[in-house]
This record gives sequence, structure tokens and C-alpha cells, in this order.
Amino acid sequence: MLQSPRLTSLALTIAMVLGAPLARAAEPAKPAAIPATTVSAPSSKAPLPLEELRTFAEVMDRIKAAYVEPVDDKTLLENAIKGMLSNLDPHSAYLGPEDFLELQESTSGEFGGLGIEVGMEDGFIKVVSPIDETPASRAGIEAGDLIVKINGQPTRGQTMTEAVDKMRGKVGEKITLTLVRDGGNPFDVTLARAVIQVKSVKSQMLEDGYGYIRITQFQVKTGEEVGKALAKLRKDNGKKLRGLVLDLRNNPGGVLQSAVEVADHFLTKGLIVYTKGRIANSELRFSADPADASEGVPLVVLINGGSASASEIVAGALQDQKRGVLMGTDSFGKGSVQTVLPLNNDRALKITTALYFTPNGRSIQAQGIVPDIEVRRAKITAEQDSENFKEADLQGHLGNGNGGADRPSGKGGSAKPRPQDDDYQLSQALSLLKGLSITQGK
Repeated sequence: MLQSPRLTSLALTIAMVLGAPLARAAEPAKPAAIPATTVSAPSSKAPLPLEELRTFAEVMDRIKAAYVEPVDDKTLLENAIKGMLSNLDPHSAYLGPEDFLELQESTSGEFGGLGIEVGMEDGFIKVVSPIDETPASRAGIEAGDLIVKINGQPTRGQTMTEAVDKMRGKVGEKITLTLVRDGGNPFDVTLARAVIQVKSVKSQMLEDGYGYIRITQFQVKTGEEVGKALAKLRKDNGKKLRGLVLDLRNNPGGVLQSAVEVADHFLTKGLIVYTKGRIANSELRFSADPADASEGVPLVVLINGGSASASEIVAGALQDQKRGVLMGTDSFGKGSVQTVLPLNNDRALKITTALYFTPNGRSIQAQGIVPDIEVRRAKITAEQDSENFKEADLQGHLGNGNGGADRPSGKGGSAKPRPQDDDYQLSQALSLLKGLSITQGK
């Protein structure tokens, strides 16, 4: 369970989104540490609704007796529980063992697997990239390899999800992949599954002085990863950055505490987010500490309709505190908080327990965050520079008055592709940062 001086006695509060692209949930790395009683509602002295319970028992009995196929009690009761949760709101749910395990993996960023990013090509599973320092990379699996069999079973006709599920599993177990490389003969590679760690943060320099951080989702270690990314960007630049783009587009959310930690890297004081619920220990307030990992660098935050939940917490805090400029399109609008309550049989309940509010008291629920500058997606078409002569091309031209070198026309070497070259929103964010740098004299 995450520990923080800002946390109250609530075992875990989580931000989660459903219905947005790449929907993800959020809960702790060790869900067993969450006692269900911590967030249970105060006991009610009202008598049980006996009439409704009799009706429930009668319906169950009638189904067992009259349904076209036999149905066992366990199936009926589990379906009844699912119905109870699913009719509360879109984000409350009953999690069976597989769903609960998948939720833990998605937020911890760790799972038992081979370390292969895959896609589909002509009905086959294709290796997009092996992850460094994983069984796949150590076994020599290469990008472009086709996985035609998994443990002797053909992959053609399987969905990518089915194939991925077969490659994931218990750490230490061996699995044999049959690969085809560059149209050659199939060959087998046997690997042992290991713990695979998937980073949720990617960073790089866009140009000299201008950095870029993308967060794909808020996992348990995302706050720590953003701190490391900021330090690396400063080191790569050799001095303080002139500007930074924080990309939260299509980030479906995740762990609330991680969102707080990310926002705190850019804030030195004030409220980050607070929550309100029906029970006392769902009332939380998170504030920034004085440390400033970002060194106050000018900041542009990119959001869109796929930015939800924890992403909106970060964007809302930075917007209310006027720490950065929000650019893009309206966010998803998921402003509720879920708590995961493990049960005693590898199952769990995911229940909405609170709404969250930005520092200025805004509720994001069903409204979303409106960016400061709206920039919609657009296709960038590069045009060739004109080859008009310049003064420096003219024979007998005068030299530069300050002794500077001539700058004649001519084609430069082919430039290395950059993320902003085919991403209109990102290029606009970079242009804004450059403008701020000029006007602020940095």
C-alpha cells in the first residue's frame, strides 16, 4: 500500500476511468493490504427488506426450476452480485479472479510474461519490439518476427488478446514460440516467463532546451518515473530547460496517489486535489510540498477527449494554480473516485466512494476540463523550401558587416525525424513554449 504523509487512514483511494480509450483501473501493488472494513459504510439499524429478499429467493428458485438449461447456485449468485454493482454507476463493478489480477497488473506495471510488444499482420501475431533486458530480447527475438505458434498451437485465427493471454502467466514457467523471420523457415524459441516491468513514462528532447514527457497511464511508480525523467532531461540539456511539454493525451487515468505525485513535481505550494464522499474517511486533501523538481520551467500540458480521471486531476491542478498552459481539446470528464475492496476468494469489489475537486473547487464529473487554448488534431504536410537565390549566392557580394560567415541558399542534409514533425498539437505546444521563452527573456 502506498504510504504518504498526505494520506489519511483511508486504505486506498483510486482514480479510474471506464468508457474512455484504453480504459484502465487503479489500485495498490498489494491489494491484500486493504481491509474492506476501512471503507465500509456505517452500519444501518434498519431491518432487512424481508419482502424483497423473499422475491429474490423466489426468482432464483424459478430460474433453477424452469430455465431451458440447468443453472447452478454459484452462477446465479455471482450474476446477482454483478447486477448489484453494475447498476450503481458505470465505474462500480464486481471483479472476478481474472479481472482482479488484470487490474493489479495494469496499475503496478508488472506482470509475468516474455517482454514482447506485439501487433497483428495478415492474421499473424507480429513482434513490434522486444523490451530490453527481458527474456524475449535475451533470446534474440527481433522486431518483425511473426509468431506463428505458441506452445505448438497456431496463432492464425486467434485475436491478439488471446495470444497475449497465452504468453503471459506464472513467472518461471517455460513457453515455446514458433517464429518466422523474413519469410524464412519456422524455428522454435523456448523462453521462461519473468517479471516484466512496463514504464508509464517516456521522455526525450524535442529541440535544444525543450523537453517532452508523455505519461501513458498512472501506475504506482509513475510519480517516481516522472521525477527521473525531469532529472534526465535537465542532464541531457546540460542546463535548465527553456520549456517542457507534458503530454496527457489518451491517458485513461490510474492511481490517484500517482497523479498527486506528478502534479507535486511542478507545484511548490497550494492544494492539488480534494475528495468528498458519504463516509468520513473518503474525505481527503492533498497539498504540494515546497520542492520543485521541474525548476519552474515554462510548461504546456496537452489533453484531449481520452484524458480522463487521474489525468484530469493533474491537468486541473496545474490549470487552477496557473502553473502551465493547457492545450488541446476538452477532456473526458470522469471526476469520481473508486476504492477497490478485496474479498476473501481472489475477488474484489470496485465501488465509487467519492467525487474529486480541483483546487478551485471545480468538479470534473460529466463536464471535463476545457483547455486554455483549443488546438484540434490536424495533418501536417511538409513543403519543400524554395530555392530562390540569396544575396550570399551573388557573385562579388559584399561580406557581412560584422565579419560573420556567408549563408547562401542550398539544401541541407536530411533532418532526423522528430515527434513534432507529424503531430500538429505537439508542434503548436512547442511553438508556444518558444514564444514564452522569447517574451520572458529566457
